Amino acid sequence: MNIRNLYLLLIGILLIGSTSCKKTPVVNPNTGNVTGTTTTTGKDVPAGAGDGVTYINNGTSAIFNLYAPGKTSVVLTGDFNNWSLDATKYSMTNSTDGTRWWIQIDNLNPATEYAYQYYIDGSIRVADPYSHKILDPVNDPFIPASVYPNLKPYPAGATGIVGVTQGTPTPYTWQTTSFTRPAPKNLVVYELLVRDFVATHSYQTLTDTLNYLVNLGVNAIELMPINEFEGNDSWGYNSNFMFALDKYYGTPNAYKAFVDACHSKGIAVIQDIVLEDQFGSSPMVQMYWNAAAGQPAANSPWFDQTTMHPDGVGYQLNHQSAATQYFAENVMKYWMQEYKIDGFRFDEAKGYTQTNSGNVSTSATEAAWAAYDASRVALWTKYNAYMKSLDPNFYVILEMFSANQEEAVYANEGMMMWTNLSTPGEQATMGYATNPSWDISGLFYDGYGFTVPYALVAYFESHDQERLQYQNETYGNSSGSYNTQNIPTGLQRDEMGAAFMFSSPGPKMVWQFGELGYDYSINYNGRTGDKPILWNYDTDPNRRHLYGVYSKMINMKIKNPVFTTTTFTYNLTGAVKFIQLLDPTNTANVEVIGNFDVVPSQASINFPSTGTWYDNLNGTSINITSLPYNVTLAPGEYHLYSSTPLNQ
Repeated sequence: MNIRNLYLLLIGILLIGSTSCKKTPVVNPNTGNVTGTTTTTGKDVPAGAGDGVTYINNGTSAIFNLYAPGKTSVVLTGDFNNWSLDATKYSMTNSTDGTRWWIQIDNLNPATEYAYQYYIDGSIRVADPYSHKILDPVNDPFIPASVYPNLKPYPAGATGIVGVTQGTPTPYTWQTTSFTRPAPKNLVVYELLVRDFVATHSYQTLTDTLNYLVNLGVNAIELMPINEFEGNDSWGYNSNFMFALDKYYGTPNAYKAFVDACHSKGIAVIQDIVLEDQFGSSPMVQMYWNAAAGQPAANSPWFDQTTMHPDGVGYQLNHQSAATQYFAENVMKYWMQEYKIDGFRFDEAKGYTQTNSGNVSTSATEAAWAAYDASRVALWTKYNAYMKSLDPNFYVILEMFSANQEEAVYANEGMMMWTNLSTPGEQATMGYATNPSWDISGLFYDGYGFTVPYALVAYFESHDQERLQYQNETYGNSSGSYNTQNIPTGLQRDEMGAAFMFSSPGPKMVWQFGELGYDYSINYNGRTGDKPILWNYDTDPNRRHLYGVYSKMINMKIKNPVFTTTTFTYNLTGAVKFIQLLDPTNTANVEVIGNFDVVPSQASINFPSTGTWYDNLNGTSINITSLPYNVTLAPGEYHLYSSTPLNQ
């Protein structure tokens, strides 16, 4: 998230907790170990036992394995020992290098969920950072049984967040065993927040609603963070447990069913993920905490003591640390393999840096942070290579906003960058040429010096930006009787914006309900607060027409090779904007024109050729007998012409 709210800072209540997980051995050449207290009398973790919990003996025994270098004692407590802190029975064994603590617990029932915590150095009770499920006594009571049935009751005798582990959890049988992801050049992503898209805030309802998005034509869904985060009512960027699915949206099997259903309908699933920082209830923060300074301790294997950039909110992970890289790669691997997702959108990717640009936001610190950072480039090259080693076609999308020189390196490595065109997009739909400019040339990758056609995931709206239609209705320009603050007029201008956005080559993104002209401000009920879910918009004729234009544009973009061409010209700076696309298959060339002014405008358009040109959005055609083609466009008038009718 590029801009965050003070609200997230206030959520950072230090809830001391713990979690657990069923874990198979992690195959990774990097152990993640850092120098600890060398122990000559220690004993190493049994071979094959991964981080967190590994079950053996058909689920009747479990090996608990915690990475905690420099600690002097760790006791395991939980349901299986009536939450005893008896160190003589439940002390964990330190590894010979002093970095890991482990214990084997026997006589377990594989079908039973067990809650547990770690008691460290006689003072800290924390969760296992590798937990796949947690119980939170503060927030879980507000999760309805309809969303998460049969949730294990919070155990008596425990304090704070606890983890849950089970030898044989109910398996999920995948129905879609073969799914071909859309090529990045054809990607149309729909970003949504489960909480604000369906009233039940559940994966089940989201799955039942998929046909709405199928009809819209999108071929990817990007979910805002769904791993455990502080509280329930949140955007999800205040992460605390990176391996646990947040229960506010449903069960692991309900999420798997959602991914499965998406794949069956040809839709990829992309997860927004936060690995730039963590918040105060994270056990990794709590295990190494300097209470006097109010920050992570200097001996933390994962965290910086101070934030290295001006937009920090939580506690920043030090991605130059081997322990952090090991943890981050394990997080990536888990979601990729356990849930069969298709990509990550990495929040605050520019923040994966140890180059200190200053932690107070000024024009100077923001510029320093965005400057080319060789260590950041090396890190993202490493992470991308790791993910592609697991899945060569996995989508890696970065919220980077760094220097073009740096982003070009990522593009050449097959990564994609979020490209925020909200400001010029808003100015264009409102009808203002300046202050700031309505130039939407940033839709095209060549303007950044990139050579990769799918390098940019361009958008006019995202979770972080104001809504186009809200801007139209609140601040839109006017001339005489033509007023973009009029709702039907504003919606028609949103259509024009969509025609231009989707016509430019490369991946595109839609923020939820933008296709219906959602017009509640991002700051309604507080920036990250709940927003009204207005499915009744789908019955409004003007909003439904906007939806229809979105659907036509998305389908034409995906089904016609001309929209992936690398042969194009455009002029997106003036009142009358145009895009010309030359079809690499010589099937159908395209000319998009539109008047973004609030008064009529004349233009001379150099179509690729004379002859009949078909307007694919209104079903009419024109006959061009000579070039250039001179035309006067009414305010807000737009057309998408092609030399032969396009597939829709």
